[in-house]
Amino acid sequence: MAQPSFYSQHTKIFWACKSLLAGRKISTGIEIRESQGWRLGAIVHRLRTEFGWPIEMERGAGRVAYYSLAADTDKSKLRLPPSAKALAASEVQQ
Repeated sequence: MAQPSFYSQHTKIFWACKSLLAGRKISTGIEIRESQGWRLGAIVHRLRTEFGWPIEMERGAGRVAYYSLAADTDKSKLRLPPSAKALAASEVQQ
């Protein structure tokens, strides 16, 4: 039986989750520099639709999309993807 999975490497998903939980605004450019990934939009889509994360998006210069968690998000109630489960006990969520 096939397992549903992201089309991004687990380390990239972990990076995106950790960055969002830390209160950062992230973009694909930041993702490329920090984690050598390039599928942030796909990761964000999946976090929103499959895991219910309240991720906001704003457009910057050159139509760059910046993603962040909604300010009133209760981080302790977020469902984490399997590759980011280690963040559950992390100080990032507090």
